[in-house]
Amino acid sequence: MTFFTYEYEAKLDSKGRLILPAKIKAQLPEGSNELVIRRGFEQCLILYPMVEFKRVYSRISGLSELDPENRKLQRSFFAGTMQVDMDANGRILIAKNMIAYARLEKDVILVGTGTKVEIWNPEIYEKNKITDPEELSNLAAKHAGPTT
Repeated sequence: MTFFTYEYEAKLDSKGRLILPAKIKAQLPEGSNELVIRRGFEQCLILYPMVEFKRVYSRISGLSELDPENRKLQRSFFAGTMQVDMDANGRILIAKNMIAYARLEKDVILVGTGTKVEIWNPEIYEKNKITDPEELSNLAAKHAGPTT
């Protein structure tokens, strides 16, 4: 199972290529160079191994197309999604429109979030993460329940 964690500093080159950190590459399924990148709900990009994206794909594509709200979701979700291949040097090429969406510049932050990796502009990321330990504790208690 894929299990991404931690924050990594990385760089985009002038062609929009991103070198994935070794620890992220090590978590990819063996022999898998196929990845999927999509626009995130916040102003970031989401990177999935293909096997993980297929689970998301099944849920979104399985919605009834008879419901106009479902069609709108499917259209918007999949329009912001593309397959990318990791090259032999561990790089992925990010499309210019996706770079613009996430306001990515040379320096980026990669954040492992379990089955996927978020790609952030560092300034935007700082505004979207929890820095107060008490707030983190309260959210954890609310959503993860009591610990034993």
